[in-house]
Amino acid sequence: MSKKRFFTAIQSLMAVAAMATALSGTAYAADEDWPKEITLGYQKYGSLIILKSTGELEKRLQEHGVTVNWAEFQFGPPMLEALNAGSLDFAITGETPPVAAQASKGSSIVYIANEPASPQGEGIVVKADSELKTIADLKGKKVAVAKGSNAHFFLIQALAKAGLTLDDISVAYLAPADARAALERGDVAAWSIWDYFYAAAEIQLGARALTTGEGIVNNYAFYTSRRDFAEKYPALLDAVLDEVRKTDQWIKENPAEASQKLAAHVGIDAKILEKALRRSNYGPEPLKPEVTAAQQKIADTLLAVKLLPNQIKVQDAVWQPQGK
Repeated sequence: MSKKRFFTAIQSLMAVAAMATALSGTAYAADEDWPKEITLGYQKYGSLIILKSTGELEKRLQEHGVTVNWAEFQFGPPMLEALNAGSLDFAITGETPPVAAQASKGSSIVYIANEPASPQGEGIVVKADSELKTIADLKGKKVAVAKGSNAHFFLIQALAKAGLTLDDISVAYLAPADARAALERGDVAAWSIWDYFYAAAEIQLGARALTTGEGIVNNYAFYTSRRDFAEKYPALLDAVLDEVRKTDQWIKENPAEASQKLAAHVGIDAKILEKALRRSNYGPEPLKPEVTAAQQKIADTLLAVKLLPNQIKVQDAVWQPQGK
């Protein structure tokens, strides 16, 4: 090879190397806007489990060098405790847990989006052979509910509609699995609960609902994060919600197939999951004023019955992305 051809080849290699370095530098600079990892909290039901099973979120985020972690919780309050503590970056719960989390000392919880109302997805159930027929019949009875959950607020509102308060019943604060067992044993007369546990009680225990949430509560689901995380990584949260929307749309269009897919991952009868999925509404969207107002009503109600330590303004925790 002549000297001229040799030096030309060297120059070409140097140009390629320089371009690669430049591209590498550009990618690195762009990825400074993305964290090394994100941890999502979910419950044993819903869109996030299906999204987790598809691996689509991992595929989307790997180009930015983001590792996706998942953490399962039985219900909302402990999940949001973990979020506030920094162990999670993103979570989905019912209506009440974010209110309680915002009221906790040093909270950095922010609302990112909400799923549409699904009031039919909650019920206050009794055993099939129970003599109780109405919510008014609960007076003096023991009722199970998960403390601080969306079903807790539902119970308060259902009682109020019947002219009762929590003081008119005996409340047993139990996690869902323990509450179901208590209902089966007859240790409690009723159970205030959400899907899929609600559907499971109907199908497996033959339980019947004294009332659903219709006309009583909204039963929104909320996606939450921490303020520092949301402000630092807005593009990441947009990407996560976009993948959730795609998953939600698929579930909405294919509830039977979705229930089968979900059943394979959570070990719950597909018939139970399909019943729950069909009475849920889908599609995360930014909080509208009426949704924020509904959350404020929950906060004010819980404060009035001394289940909230201090007054909060829900609007303060609604994340407003810059430029939107």
